[in-house]
Amino acid sequence: MEGRGGIHFVYLFVLAYTILALVWWGVLLFNQSEQITRFEVQNLVLRTDSIAHPIEFHQELQRIEATEERRSVMFFGEGLIFLAIILLGGFFVYRSIWKQMRLSQQQQNFMMAVTHELKSPIAAAKLNLETLRKHRLDEEKRLKLLDNTIRETNRLDQLCNNILLASQMEGQRYQLFREDIDFSSLLETGIREMQSRITTHTIQAHILPDVWVNGDKFMLQILLSNLVENAVKYAPKHTVINVSLAECNGSTLKLKVTDEGPGIPADERERIFLKFYRIGNENTRKAKGSGLGLFLSRKIVQQHGGTIVVKDNVPAGASFEITWPVYSIQSV
Repeated sequence: MEGRGGIHFVYLFVLAYTILALVWWGVLLFNQSEQITRFEVQNLVLRTDSIAHPIEFHQELQRIEATEERRSVMFFGEGLIFLAIILLGGFFVYRSIWKQMRLSQQQQNFMMAVTHELKSPIAAAKLNLETLRKHRLDEEKRLKLLDNTIRETNRLDQLCNNILLASQMEGQRYQLFREDIDFSSLLETGIREMQSRITTHTIQAHILPDVWVNGDKFMLQILLSNLVENAVKYAPKHTVINVSLAECNGSTLKLKVTDEGPGIPADERERIFLKFYRIGNENTRKAKGSGLGLFLSRKIVQQHGGTIVVKDNVPAGASFEITWPVYSIQSV
């Protein structure tokens, strides 16, 4: 933050200096114009004796005054144009610097978060394997350690998939593999699988049966996983996460994932879908994550022709709501 403040100060100082220099040059030009006018008037007075008629004197004086007025208008107009160019250029430069600084901060947060996310499952899997190698355990403990190792490697695999997909989507290199999918079955299977490995929360499913969609099965699985995992990170332990699928007014299909966590402030509800963005400070944040899950979720929804928004859950928490238009639904 101190570095940002220093950059802002230097930038504003240079911009203010440039504007003041422009104003000073303008003042000098106006003074020079007045001096030229006074010199011409004095020269005209000295030549008064050579002018035959007073009318010619007044005409010449009017010409000198008109010339000064044109110079003043020219200086003033050009000064305003230069000032506008400086301010406009300054605005774009500042916006570019601000975006670059924000991206740099987000990337730094991402590196801090992803380092922790990578080390945790690797360390847990390594410890489990070393325990299995060094100790003779009974079958129940051995299977438990193996299950924990598989769970940690799945977590690592999901993080790697998110990073890879984010890179591909950012470069528009990922092409959807579309097929007709039993969306109801996909959700129910995914929820059962996540509930088997998530012991801290209860996942309740309210899925409309026999709903088919045309989409990418792998991407829709990632969408469900990311939204549920996001709820798990922020909702208190032993609370309920609800996943529901229903038709609305016979024209749209709505998927909702709701939790009982702290919710999301209104001014953060668009930012959370940005790449690398996470609410709060990376040094003090307790929730795990890389800042890619919700970014990918929005990308996946948009690629399937839908929209995703976050609202308040009643009485507490957040509700992520995804809607698809009727033409992408094939209800059997």
